[in-house]
Amino acid sequence: QVQLVESGGGLVQTGGSLRLSCAASGRTFSSYLMGWFRQAPGKEREFVSAISGSGRNTYYADSVKGRFTISRDNAKNTVYLQMNSLKPEDTAVYYCAADRSNTGARYDYWGQGTQVVVSS
Repeated sequence: QVQLVESGGGLVQTGGSLRLSCAASGRTFSSYLMGWFRQAPGKEREFVSAISGSGRNTYYADSVKGRFTISRDNAKNTVYLQMNSLKPEDTAVYYCAADRSNTGARYDYWGQGTQVVVSS
């Protein structure tokens, strides 16, 4: 069982930055593909970004490419999402998730989410 705890959300103005963190329990963190997802009010949850266990491979949704950067520190069991040039449409609850299969097809563990609000 893996527990994920997100932090770092908050209120920021358009064009601002935030850094989200997701701390994971367990000794197998480095073997998981880690992802960030978000869900805005009235919308379905959507993929934001993912990173392979080694950190060598990263993936981004087109809507955040060039603005967001995912990274991980396996020694700290933590994955990060650096969000720059934030827009009001980035407002959502952000969730981190862990995928044991490393395929991105199914995420097995989810955090409770952290709220990000971007004011215009």
